[in-house]
Amino acid sequence: MNINSIPAESLPHTQGPDLEIVGQKIPPNLIFELRDAPRILGRVLRLALLYRWRFALATASSLGASFFNLAVPLLLGRSVDQAHTMMLANSGYSSGALRALFTTALLVLGATTLRGLLQMISGFQSEYIGQSVGRDLRLAFFEKLQRLGFDYHDRVHSGDLITRGMLDLEGVRGFIENGLQRFISLVLLLSIGIAALFVQDPVMAALTMSFVPLVGWRAARMGLALRRAWTNLQDRMSVLTRVMEENLQGVRVVRAFGSKSHEMEKFDRAGDEALALSNERIYIRSKSMTTINAGYYLAMALVLWIGGHRVANGQISIGQLTEFLTFMTILQLPVRQIGMIMNSSARAVSSGKRLFEVLDLQPTIRNKAGAPALSLTEGELRFDKVHFSYAEEAGAPLILDDISFRVRPGETLGIVGPSGSGKSTLAQLIGRFYDVGSGQILIDGQDIRDVTLASVRRAVGVIQQEAFLFDDSVQNNVAYADPDSEEHRLIDAALTAQIHDYVDSLPSRYATQIGERGVSLSGGQRQRLSIARGLVPDPAIIIFDDATSAVDAATEHLVRHALREATRSRVTLIISHRIGSLMHATEIIVLDQGRIIERGTHAELVAKNGYYAALYRAQSQPAAALDHTFKPEKTVA
Repeated sequence: MNINSIPAESLPHTQGPDLEIVGQKIPPNLIFELRDAPRILGRVLRLALLYRWRFALATASSLGASFFNLAVPLLLGRSVDQAHTMMLANSGYSSGALRALFTTALLVLGATTLRGLLQMISGFQSEYIGQSVGRDLRLAFFEKLQRLGFDYHDRVHSGDLITRGMLDLEGVRGFIENGLQRFISLVLLLSIGIAALFVQDPVMAALTMSFVPLVGWRAARMGLALRRAWTNLQDRMSVLTRVMEENLQGVRVVRAFGSKSHEMEKFDRAGDEALALSNERIYIRSKSMTTINAGYYLAMALVLWIGGHRVANGQISIGQLTEFLTFMTILQLPVRQIGMIMNSSARAVSSGKRLFEVLDLQPTIRNKAGAPALSLTEGELRFDKVHFSYAEEAGAPLILDDISFRVRPGETLGIVGPSGSGKSTLAQLIGRFYDVGSGQILIDGQDIRDVTLASVRRAVGVIQQEAFLFDDSVQNNVAYADPDSEEHRLIDAALTAQIHDYVDSLPSRYATQIGERGVSLSGGQRQRLSIARGLVPDPAIIIFDDATSAVDAATEHLVRHALREATRSRVTLIISHRIGSLMHATEIIVLDQGRIIERGTHAELVAKNGYYAALYRAQSQPAAALDHTFKPEKTVA
């Protein structure tokens, strides 16, 4: 069953104001709280109804269990009346009375057995539905994260997304198991029981159910309070996850600077805040349940007191009073479960809001309706008056300003410039990880916004400076873009990247596990594996974004020579701070503050005696001769 079978536009969206902003709590609006819950819980119910026959079976089993649950008070009341009548008639127990009691005992045993069996079926089906919806949500959430653009991931912390995809998802799933079916069982039990009791004696039935308004009032207040508490707690758990994730990712930095105590203090502070919110939630639930239980036992005392007088006056029988008291005893467990229902519902609302906020997002970078695949003929790349800014508001600073160039197959474009000049942004635009603000990026004359994303990304390979590797084998890392690659293609790519000899020397060769993020490799080895991975799918346009920054000069020379052979028929872009990596390029452009300030071949740019020439001299002359070439930035005393 696919969660996406429900059209997104038919489901209520859950966008709303945040309840907390980094330590500053914002009191939620009560009207918003009341309107928020039905929308989210209704959406969760729709997800459960994707499994219609299981949901129907669970509901029918709950109905049957409620029926047999209510049969117990009736049987006990009837047996008490029978035994009482026979005792009065025979001045003691008779064989008929004993048979009646024995028959009732068997009926009670049968009713409770059937009730237990039906409750087991209902519980199993409810948990099955809950686990299945959890799987559907998990897949939908992960799939949405794959489609959301870099612009979203740039501003949202991964720790928060992990919390939403794990803890918040469990909150939604748990409601189906623990809240929804308990609520259905309670409603069935109350509705059938009230109808049966009012037929016998309206006054006693009203006394029996007198605690229900109190329960409803306290449950509503508890639900709102728990909704706020769960929202704040889930937000704080996001912070806790974020602190732990950053600590684990930066464990070497933490060790290098001896910052264990600082990290412990941060984690301890976040943990204490989460604990305080968790205790607040427990206090709210315990306080409300105390009031609910007090109302329940007060109602039972009234039933016993007034019912005793009505028995004495002959208005009802002892058996009927037994029925009312037994029914209230049966209600004791469901009443106690009201706290669990409200707790589960409150968590589902707060968790569902956070989860559905992500599921309802539409990627900013997506295919146009009916977009065709990119039709590659030569693979020519062209930038035509491209402007780009990360911010959408008017007047935002441009990262790229009026960029135009053309690179044909077999040609290499070198890109150089100071940090922050827009070099890496330019590379990201070619793969359409962001869309240009104005202008066009064309491949073989086709605007990349008019063709499918998948076809563009098959045609464009970006090898980045940060070589992220997966905790897997060398082979699976190199073949990541094309898992079905033949072994000789992987070896050829590794040979080009000058990493094959090292891999071949490992005990398990290409089957060697490289650890999390390639921790067992040096920086240069990780970059060379990344280069090999980028070469395997054989893209028409290949971009090296400072991809050899961690490679030593001698090895870089070998890699550069091999790459010239491997990319002879492709469009190649090389972004680098090293002039040695760009000297062979067909054309070199120099970026500064998003604009092209110089362009030409290596020889032409050196002759211009501008930024490029100064950078070339800085990298080719002894350090003592460079004092006046580049002046260091001012430092703060």
